Amino acid sequence: MKKGKKVILYVVGVVAALLAVFIYYYISLPAINIHASGFWFFILALVAAAGIIYALKKAGGELKASGKTAVINWKEYKLLKVFVGVFVAILAIYLVGSLLSSPIINAKKYQKLLDVQERQFTDDIKEVDYNTIPLLDKDSAALLGDRKMGSLVEMVSQFEVSNDYTQINYQGKPVRVTPLVYASPIKWLTNQKNGIPAYVMIDMTTQDTEIVMLEQGIRYSKSEYFNRNLYRHLRFRYPTYIFDDQIFFEIDEEGTPFWVCPVKKFNIGLFGGQTVSRVVLCNAVTGECVDYPVEDVPQWIDKVYSAELLMQLYNYHGVLVNGFFNSVLGQRDCLTTTTGYNYIALDDDVWVYTGLTSVNGDQSNVGFVLMNQRTMEARYYKIEGATETSAMSSAEGQVQNLNYKATFPLLLNISGEPTYFVALKDGAGLVKKYAMINIQKYQWVAIGDTVKECEKNYSALLSTNGIVSTQAADVKRISGVIEVIAPVVIEGNTHYFICLEKNDMIFDVDMSVEELYPVIRLKEGDRVTLNYEEDYTRCIVHGIE
Repeated sequence: MKKGKKVILYVVGVVAALLAVFIYYYISLPAINIHASGFWFFILALVAAAGIIYALKKAGGELKASGKTAVINWKEYKLLKVFVGVFVAILAIYLVGSLLSSPIINAKKYQKLLDVQERQFTDDIKEVDYNTIPLLDKDSAALLGDRKMGSLVEMVSQFEVSNDYTQINYQGKPVRVTPLVYASPIKWLTNQKNGIPAYVMIDMTTQDTEIVMLEQGIRYSKSEYFNRNLYRHLRFRYPTYIFDDQIFFEIDEEGTPFWVCPVKKFNIGLFGGQTVSRVVLCNAVTGECVDYPVEDVPQWIDKVYSAELLMQLYNYHGVLVNGFFNSVLGQRDCLTTTTGYNYIALDDDVWVYTGLTSVNGDQSNVGFVLMNQRTMEARYYKIEGATETSAMSSAEGQVQNLNYKATFPLLLNISGEPTYFVALKDGAGLVKKYAMINIQKYQWVAIGDTVKECEKNYSALLSTNGIVSTQAADVKRISGVIEVIAPVVIEGNTHYFICLEKNDMIFDVDMSVEELYPVIRLKEGDRVTLNYEEDYTRCIVHGIE
């Protein structure tokens, strides 16, 4: 073969190899960082590929020169030995680094990753405000989002609702937000010019669901392809950053969509002790990125640390308290989180709540922990009682004839009593009833069709057991002329709805309460005085004069 052709073939081979490396990097997107496992596998793949190409090239030359039956003398492949040696050395460094980063050797360092402060329950968890209780879990929110999307005929054929459903505080209330995604690659092809036109926002207290339309579409998301794919967009801008597996969709106080992208930090060895060091805030519309140290993230951002990461950090703190071998053998003083978690809005932040139990897996909690998803602050409350699973079973037992399933509990302070609050859902996933279960005496269970009814029954239950409510009902008084009065039937019970002149409120008179029977003598134009308490959508009347 002429020398010129050999040079051309060599150049073609190099270009093909470089193209293969670029395609691998473009698809797998490894961080160029020694703390990233993907980076080490990428280097190993390069060394292996180079060794194989060298061996095939040299063997091909020998076979061509000596004939197809020639025996290859591997001892002459000195450079191949170098490739093998480098491969083994890199693999050994990775394996040794993994061992030196593990809790087996660094139990004390792992145990100190999370600083946990013991606090008093009633000091931090104030008496419940029923207007801020998130009534929906993620599954129920997803049902509402899908139904709302299904009502938009012009969009449902092109887009679907993402399953992100991030719970945040928005303008002082708990909401879940999630973007739309392209329904298929073909739908992406026809819509990607303008981007994704909207996101879904669900009010967790009122269950109001809104499709928020944007003036400019979301152009950078997880469902995009090529350079506008969020992960690829971040990798090309920050090639050395190791981004967390969970990237959160949030909106600021003006409703602008952003991606909150935590950057991993490994505090122990090469691969151990993961926390978060920085946060990249990516504008979902423009793709503009701002890089913050984790301690300087804006106040409106609610999620930096995932719930799973915080629970893992607490498990290190609770299980490794007396060293690694004690966590496996004696297990003295070892605590672990329970099987689930929920969110609590506190101090304009979102906190992860989960119970704590012994590693032996008994049916009681020794306390619970709150962990801030923005700052990693952790608070421990020593309150013995039932596990969340036991409380859920207790609530389901009250309506066992209906086969309702309880959601994971929310933690409330009612009359100074730590209380589990759960929603009870039917087979279709719709919330039908609510339950409150006393944490310390989980046989105390109150059920109601509404939150207000459930709270009323629970307060009566506490009173029966000698616990007096520390929070008086916020009963108000109003007088006016009746503009409209109409009977309605709600779940088999008769109510009268009253509207007063020059007043937008609706007053609900429940005819199952004997003291309210005089309402049947009232008519439009009569002047009346009502004692009432505000509920979510109407005012509950307690007295008529």
